[in-house]
Amino acid sequence: MEMRALPEKTGGHVVMSESYTGNIFKQSFKAVFALDSTGQSLRMAFGASLEVLTSAEFKVCGAIGNCASLAKKSPNVAETEIGTGNTNAWAISGLDEDTTLALYFEVTNQANAPVQQGQQRYLQLLTSYQHSSGQYRLRVTTLSHTWADTTQLAEIARGFDQEAAAVLMARIASHKTITEESFDILRWIDRMLIRLVAKFADYVKDDPASFRLSSYFSIYPQFMFHLRRSQFLQVFGNSPDETAYNRLILTRENCTNSLIMIQPTLLAYSFNGPPVPVLLDVTSISPDRILLLDTFFQVIVFHGETISAWRKQGYHEDPEHQNFRELLQAPKEDAAAMLQERFPVPMYVECDQYGSQARFLLAKLNPSVTHTSQGQGAASDFLFTDDVSLQVFMEHLKRLAVQT
Repeated sequence: MEMRALPEKTGGHVVMSESYTGNIFKQSFKAVFALDSTGQSLRMAFGASLEVLTSAEFKVCGAIGNCASLAKKSPNVAETEIGTGNTNAWAISGLDEDTTLALYFEVTNQANAPVQQGQQRYLQLLTSYQHSSGQYRLRVTTLSHTWADTTQLAEIARGFDQEAAAVLMARIASHKTITEESFDILRWIDRMLIRLVAKFADYVKDDPASFRLSSYFSIYPQFMFHLRRSQFLQVFGNSPDETAYNRLILTRENCTNSLIMIQPTLLAYSFNGPPVPVLLDVTSISPDRILLLDTFFQVIVFHGETISAWRKQGYHEDPEHQNFRELLQAPKEDAAAMLQERFPVPMYVECDQYGSQARFLLAKLNPSVTHTSQGQGAASDFLFTDDVSLQVFMEHLKRLAVQT
């Protein structure tokens, strides 16, 4: 935890492993020196820096990621500071194909000089680095977008990327943990979510039943629900080093990987057909299913009670039960592919329903059925927890949004 600033400001790597002889460290260390798609050069680059230029109507507030300020003052530097701010240029030092920085901006045009309808805004990113071949390279990326004012909410909604927004919010929340308490950060997340849905949802004031979110925003609240429950903000059961490691990885990974950290993916394997994605919910647990959970930091194969009992009785070793043997093997093969592709290499866990290591899966599931719920179905499990479920979270969100 004390050395977090070293990799954070230099673009270095961190691997969390119990020993140097463990598979996680050895495979991760090998991956650092992997070659690019040409097979000729290392994937890493050196001495990198990023400079951000903008048109006059908006300014850069800062960056969150593995970078350090170059303290370069420019007219396009905003007064508001988010992450590493008060500059429009950052040193990234170590760079690879997966390095991702989050940039934050604010609109700064004066009220007496409104943006004209259809006017374009421009953003230019200047990335310089030394390639592993020894070449010095400059990559210039120029983006152009059309402005929309507050009267064009439909246009703004169509441009909302709820997945990117969730990751940007997660990075801010993670950065806030340096100076703020988790309780205050949770309240900030709630306030920002309520403000967003109150502005863009359709509803009749003071009528929660009328609340409707368009498809552009429909999954964003559940991202915030899982972010509130994630290891980035809920540190109980994690050591300070584990917490620092998790937050550091979040600030350097791309959008897809970051979303897996926030809301893990869950696949179900059964005799009924190929694996299918299922809800990250306790009701997805079934005795005759195998679940594969990917949290980015962990890959978990979870056997239902019936599957576990059959495996312990050795049915998979009987030639007459080839289908069962193939069912047991399928999630292991998919898990092995994840372990092979991911950096740093995640922890691999195999567990059974009601086993001690089942806690790794249960901790990530939405507690829609708990020990206090009525009418639990025999087909699914339930959790002993006082945490609110996604359904209760959404009910409260609707009630507060329509009152705003």
